[in-house]
Amino acid sequence: MLASFEEVKKIVDNKEKDAVLIDSRAHERYIGEVEPMDKIAGHIPGAINKVWEESLEEGSFKDGEEQKERFSEIDSEEPVIVYCGSGVTATPNYIALKMAGFENVKLYAGGYSDWVSYDDNEVENGDVSKEQ
Repeated sequence: MLASFEEVKKIVDNKEKDAVLIDSRAHERYIGEVEPMDKIAGHIPGAINKVWEESLEEGSFKDGEEQKERFSEIDSEEPVIVYCGSGVTATPNYIALKMAGFENVKLYAGGYSDWVSYDDNEVENGDVSKEQ
């Protein structure tokens, strides 16, 4: 269920699509416009942005079909790793992906806060979700 820092680092370093990285934070944090918690603004290179709140409607999870639609650009057979700042708000996306039928889903609990704690890790800014 948990992805390690080493797993995420391998995906980023290979620059191949070994897995889909999903940043679950607010869009403003993902693009690097605002960063209230960490020393560097942005996101893990190659990650797409799926804001965790979009998995909910009026405080409850949307149904499985709606979750499938949210993640329709991702092949359900691909490994997926979700993260946020420190593992809390990525959890709704983890659940939503499971509801959508994804089986190979992991949570990077250290999240972006862990990622930027290593000085040699790269960070991206802007919206790569729109570029794909």
